[in-house]
Amino acid sequence: MGSALADAVRALSDGRLVVYPTDTLLGLGALATDPDAVERLVNAKGRPAGMPLSVALSSIEELETLATLSPMGRRFLRTHLPGPYTVIARPSALARRSLAPEVFGPEGTLGVRVPDHPLARELARRVGPLTATSANRHGSPASGSLAEARRTFGDTVAVYLPGTPRPSGEASELVDLTRDSPHRVARRGRA
Repeated sequence: MGSALADAVRALSDGRLVVYPTDTLLGLGALATDPDAVERLVNAKGRPAGMPLSVALSSIEELETLATLSPMGRRFLRTHLPGPYTVIARPSALARRSLAPEVFGPEGTLGVRVPDHPLARELARRVGPLTATSANRHGSPASGSLAEARRTFGDTVAVYLPGTPRPSGEASELVDLTRDSPHRVARRGRA
């Protein structure tokens, strides 16, 4: 696994795309601080302009540097992450300076994950924030395997990173932390 992970780190650092496992679905990753790489990802997925992309991070501590959170929001993070949640938060000044514009929602919010998958977190630890969108074309079902993702994206993706445990196949749950207390919104749909 070491050489595959090193290949994925190199590809992301060079602005290329990677498919990687998470606790929920296979993720399609680009370095979230590289606007050109994020644009390549948006084009590969066929996503309409203006749809935000969530970001995967390596730890709760990293998330806290990129989001402005209430005390109850911090408590939610500490009790539920890493886990199958995408939290919506107000971005910190650091996030607004460092992340590609496509990751922010229309209201300026930021969707963030700390996946409960050791490989996803290690990848984010080594390269920094990466996109955490499902490995599928916009509006299509998420890829259930690396072979399916490879049929969908082909050479558009530089590395298809295998890993265990396998994703659950269930989308992450969306939780709004922009309010004083956490508000569960829904499960993420096809994106």
